[in-house]
Amino acid sequence: MAFTLEQLAQRLGAQVHGDGNLEIRKVATLEKAGEGEISFLSNKKYRHYLEQTQAAAVLITEADLPFCPTNALVLKDPYVGFARVAQLLDTTPQPAQDIHPSAVIAADVKLGERVAIGANAVIESGVVLGDDVRIGPGCFVGKHSKLGDRSRLWANVTLYHNVTMGTDCLVQSGTVIGADGFGYANERGEWIKIPQLGGVTIGNRVEIGACTTIDRGALEDTRIADNVIIDNQCQIAHNVEIGYGTAVAGSTVMAGSLKVGKYCIIGGASVFNGHMEICDQATVTGMAMVMRPITEPGIYSSGIPLQTNKEWRKTAARVLRIEEMHKRISKLEKKLSDEQ
Repeated sequence: MAFTLEQLAQRLGAQVHGDGNLEIRKVATLEKAGEGEISFLSNKKYRHYLEQTQAAAVLITEADLPFCPTNALVLKDPYVGFARVAQLLDTTPQPAQDIHPSAVIAADVKLGERVAIGANAVIESGVVLGDDVRIGPGCFVGKHSKLGDRSRLWANVTLYHNVTMGTDCLVQSGTVIGADGFGYANERGEWIKIPQLGGVTIGNRVEIGACTTIDRGALEDTRIADNVIIDNQCQIAHNVEIGYGTAVAGSTVMAGSLKVGKYCIIGGASVFNGHMEICDQATVTGMAMVMRPITEPGIYSSGIPLQTNKEWRKTAARVLRIEEMHKRISKLEKKLSDEQ
C-alpha cells in the first residue's frame, strides 16, 4: 500500500512542502529512512538527525522546516501525525483469516459479518461476536461473553464467562480476562472461597498488552472505560474501575476495588492499594507504591532512583535510623524553643 504526500496531508490536515505526488510506502527512523519512506521529528534534540536524513519525507513542525533537507509534511504534532501515518501503512497481519475448520463454536453463538476465528479456538454457548471480529488461534471465549465490532484477540487469549468488550478493542497474546478475583474469608485459619459472581466490562477502543490479567468482580463488574491502554503483564484485581483515557504501563498491580480516574498516567511496576480512589489527571511515576488516595491532579513519585551499591548501603543505613534521628531532632527543637 502506498500514499502520495498530498493524500497523507489531506488525512492529517498537514501542509506539503516539496513534491506532493511523491509515493510513501513505509515509515522508518530518521537515521535509517530512505527512498519511499517517511519519518518524523518531535524532539528538537534529535534535529541533527533531520539535517542528515535520507528519508523521502519527514513529518515536522514549522519551526523545524528550515533544517529539513527533503520533502516535508508540516503539522502541529508530528508524533501524532506519525502514529496516524503508521496506521495507514501498517503491515501487521490479522490474528485470523476466515473461520478455521478446527475452531469449536457452539451452535447458538451469534456471529456478525466477516468474523474470523483461528485454529483450535473455542467459542462457548451464548457468545455474541460483532462484525469484523477476529479471534486468534487457541483463544477461549466463555459463555455469554460479547465482543463488539472490529475487536481483535491475538493467539491464546482467554475470556472467561460474562465478559463484555466494546468496539475496536485489541488484546495481545496470553492475556486472561475474567478469572476469579482474590476473594476469601478466613475461619480459624481455614480459607473459604467467595464465588466471584460479577463480570468484566470493557469499553470501546481499549488495548490490553500481553499476559495481563483482569479479574472478574466479586458481585458487580470490574470496569475498564473507553480509550484506556494497559501494557503487558499488569494485574487488575476484582472490581477495579479505570476511567476514560488512562494509560497503565507494564507490570503495574492494582488491588481490589481501586477506582482510577480519567486521563491518569501510571508508570511501570507501580503498586496500588485497594478500596481507594485516584483522581482524574494524576500521573504516577514508575515503581511508585500508592498506599493512600490521590485527591489532587499532579505528578506523584515514591520509587528510589538507582544508586551505586556503596551509596545505597549508606542510604539504607540512614533510613533504618530515621526514627532515632526524628527523636533527636525533636529534642533539639524543644531545647531551642525553651531557650528562646
